[in-house]
Formats: sequence, C-alpha cells, structure tokens
Amino acid sequence: MRIVFMGTPDFAAKSLERLYDDGRDIVGVFTQPDKPKNRGMKTGMSPVKELALTRGTPVYQPATLRDETALDILKQLEPELIAVVAYGKILPKDILDLPQLGCINIHGSILPKYRGSAPIQRAVLNGETETGVTAMYMAEAMDAGDIILIKKTDIAEMETSGELYDRLGGLGAQLLSETIKAIEKGTATRTAQHDAEATYAPPLTKELSPIDWGRSSQEILCQIRGLNPWPAATAMIGGITCKIFTAAPTSRPAQAVPGTVVGTSGGIEIAAGDGTIMITQLQAPGGKRMSAENYLRGHPL
Repeated sequence: MRIVFMGTPDFAAKSLERLYDDGRDIVGVFTQPDKPKNRGMKTGMSPVKELALTRGTPVYQPATLRDETALDILKQLEPELIAVVAYGKILPKDILDLPQLGCINIHGSILPKYRGSAPIQRAVLNGETETGVTAMYMAEAMDAGDIILIKKTDIAEMETSGELYDRLGGLGAQLLSETIKAIEKGTATRTAQHDAEATYAPPLTKELSPIDWGRSSQEILCQIRGLNPWPAATAMIGGITCKIFTAAPTSRPAQAVPGTVVGTSGGIEIAAGDGTIMITQLQAPGGKRMSAENYLRGHPL
C-alpha cells in the first residue's frame, strides 16, 4: 500500500515512526514549511521532516494546498492512502478525493467532542477525566468525518496537557497502525458522527493565562495543568507576574482574600475562592523555570 503521510509536530512524528517500524511504504511526507524556532529564531525543521529525512523519504512543504502544486505532486506520488496526523492544514476536496482508499486522520480526542486544534489542552482545562484518540475518514468539514476506531484513556488527576500530549502521541501511533491494518484487510468500519453532540477546541491564546483567584481551587488547578507548557498560567506574586507551571491542592480552607499568599512552607500557598493551592513550580520574567522553594530563596515573601 502506497502511503503519503502528512504531519508536523512530535505528536505526528510518533505516528510516522510507527509506520516505518511496521514496514509501510511511505512514498512521500508533507509537513509545514520550516519556521524560526526558539530565542535565536533560527529556521528549524519540524520533527516529522527530521524523521523523514533520516529515512530517505521525499519531503514536501507547500505553503498552501489550495493551488494545483500540491495536487500535482500527489498525483505523481500516486498514494493509495493519505494518513494525516496534526498536519496543521485543511485538505481541500480534490486532495480528499484523490487516494483510492481515502484520507484518514488521527485526532486527539474522543470525537465528536473537542473538534479543532487544541483538543488535548481543552480537555485538561475543562477538567475532563477521560479522553482518547480517534481515527476517522476525513471530510471537508473539520474533524467531522466518519469514525473508524477510538482508543480511550483516563486523564490522571495532576497530569498536564504536555504530559497528556506525549502520551496520546504514542496512543495515536498505535491507533494509526491498527487502522491501516483494518483498511488493508477490508474490515474498517464507518460510524457517522452525531453533529449535535460536537464540542470545539479553539487554539490557545495568552488571554487564557491570568489566574482569577476567585474561582474554585479545582478550576485553577485545571487552568495551570491545561496551559502547561504553553502559554502557561500567570499570577502576580510579590509584585512580579510569574508563569505558574505546577501546583497542588491543599486541604485547608480559604481564610484570606483570594490571591493572597498565605504560606511559604513547601511552596507558595495562595488563597482561592474555596480553599488554597500550593504553587510548586514557576518562572519569573527573564528567569528559569524552577521549584517554588528555590524561587523563595531569592525572592522571600
């Protein structure tokens, strides 16, 4: 089976690695154009591109799929199947209709919940206790295609979106492998999504970062977990706006105005709307990410 793979970040690279390990015939890889990365803003390759090049697979990085260029490349590659994982571009109808076996996608949620670009982070932000990955046939509407297979997993109580992202990347790779085997055998099923049950996961923005200490402890903890590693929750501590990366619940009731530092033993304890939480890891502007205990040595409160 001739397969074209489309993907960009680490989440997708795990799926591509699995296809190589399965001995699949990857005739081409599409990924996002190289972009400036990190503080030095040097142009860097996506993880998918790096992997494909080490395996000797042709890599294509069209700025758009909406002109004839990408379609012409795909026609030359003659894929029987296109597998898409976190590519970052919408496939137009002429590409969706091209491969004989269709275009499939691995999405980081239990569809139809959390369609969109940030399903993993939004699930954590919203306090979900279960999520998963879905394999589907792609349609013109975003994440609305017929479902093939789903794998579910619990979200750990203190798991961050970054940790869950890594874990679902591995689960998605396994699901893609199983899905392609089912398509190959002719046993892949199609289950239409119930659009009325759909929810959406829009991109994260820095506007989500500031913590409202009047909210419940659980809501604040979900915000901190869901925005870790990016854009990170933020809070004013000792007159300095810090990024907050990890925190833990306490069993103590709130006996101060929300947002007040009420203790510095074992971390930075702050009053919330219904109790207190303990900040355990943070980062000051221009500083490094560190434990709250280390931060307090240089910034006593």
